[in-house]
Amino acid sequence: MGWRVSDGLMSTAFDNPEAVKAALLHGFRDLRVLVVGDLMLDMYVRGAVHRVSPEAPVPVVRAADQDPDQDVCLGGAANAALNLARLGVKVELVGCLGDDAPGRSFLARAADEQIGTGAVETVAGRRTTTKTRVLGGGQQVVRVDVEDTSDFENSVYERLSDSLVTALSADKFDAVVLSDYAKGVCAPNLCANLMRTAGLRGVKVYVDPKGVDVEKYRGACLVKPNEAEMSAIARHHGWAEDAVAASVQMAGHLDSRVAVTLGERGIQIDTEGRFASESADQREVFDVSGAGDTVMATLAAASAAGIGWADAARLANLAALQVIREVGTRPVDRARLLVSVISHVRRDSDSKHFALDELVDLREAWRAQGLSVALTNGCFDLLHAGHVKLLESCAKTADRLVVALNSDESITRLKGEGRPLMPEDQRLTVLSALQSIDAVVVFGEDTPINVVKALRPDVLVKGADYTKDRVVGADIVESYGGRVELVPLWEGLSTTRLAAAINKL
Repeated sequence: MGWRVSDGLMSTAFDNPEAVKAALLHGFRDLRVLVVGDLMLDMYVRGAVHRVSPEAPVPVVRAADQDPDQDVCLGGAANAALNLARLGVKVELVGCLGDDAPGRSFLARAADEQIGTGAVETVAGRRTTTKTRVLGGGQQVVRVDVEDTSDFENSVYERLSDSLVTALSADKFDAVVLSDYAKGVCAPNLCANLMRTAGLRGVKVYVDPKGVDVEKYRGACLVKPNEAEMSAIARHHGWAEDAVAASVQMAGHLDSRVAVTLGERGIQIDTEGRFASESADQREVFDVSGAGDTVMATLAAASAAGIGWADAARLANLAALQVIREVGTRPVDRARLLVSVISHVRRDSDSKHFALDELVDLREAWRAQGLSVALTNGCFDLLHAGHVKLLESCAKTADRLVVALNSDESITRLKGEGRPLMPEDQRLTVLSALQSIDAVVVFGEDTPINVVKALRPDVLVKGADYTKDRVVGADIVESYGGRVELVPLWEGLSTTRLAAAINKL
């Protein structure tokens, strides 16, 4: 399946796959984001349903033992922060908790995720917002909310505003995410103070809104309502009934970007168009809880990393598709997202070149997905049909194929002056264009032994003109349970013979 769109502007792949790949591998780790908003704790009670209660026509859920790692989750604005943290972003929170057990549990979970909470206010006499979902057989039976939605005392807003000014004045944040769940933190005055302070510091603010009062978000770089929220806002302001058309009007009204999430129909970014990823099989959509936070976090991180809006939307769609396939509030997994991105850009030759450390990260991501990896190597100077058939055979030995390519200097040492016939960048481009290949890494040594040691492939593959004892790294691969395979060659074809034939012309 490829990119899908109902209407609007759309391309069939990332506009800049190299930038997206680089952000997932390295770029997000350089970002610092301040997340401001309503903090919650999501809790789950899981069990099985075998009967209906005799007291009322409701199912009886026999609760299983609670798993702290799955059944107590950061929610609300903190779920956006958690998604950012899982992407590799350094995150700090500004918000409020109650002085109670859920609040203490929240702080412990945030510390586990290395999310900064130094600017989180503990408010005496106020309850931490908690949402407890009871699941029977994987289906949500009921949700129990504990919350206070009234405004805070002025002194609390003053402390929150002071925290915002202090944090943004320190020049350490690349972006701010304002996550409004209408639980009291995102009052108009605090939002105005945030927009003013961030604007003075040149820091962009990305907003996940709630309610129809969009004036308090004026000054934001991006506002991201869902379709229902956009329709409500449009009715309140007398804009177009269609959510997409209304988003364009809202963008003009606020002088900001407006991204409307449209479920399986993708994300509309006002006049940029609509962008959607592969459509999910509805049988695979288990729970949409928190998907909006995932989209918000990914859009903000991608934009802050310098990725264009269209690619940011495509990446956010892939991230959302990942989390809705799991039950409960689940953050995005950077490694899995990287695998998904790489699988979508396999036809783009520029996206397949990796440095060795990047390739090790990708290898771990593949491993986490249960995918096996094969490694082969060579000069591939003047690529010919024999090479193509060889690589197709190599690709059949595992789920993913990595090619270790000799550098120009390495080939000259091995084959003498006048080689390679094709420089390294051209050989990279030609190899990367082959569908059989998933990744290419260049090595400068005489043998690929360092690549074998670092990558630890499941399969080490060479042509049948080799014997196992001559395959560099065979002993290493077999020492940890991998295997060595020798695949057939197309007889009579070689770069040397082709070069000689050309010279005779």
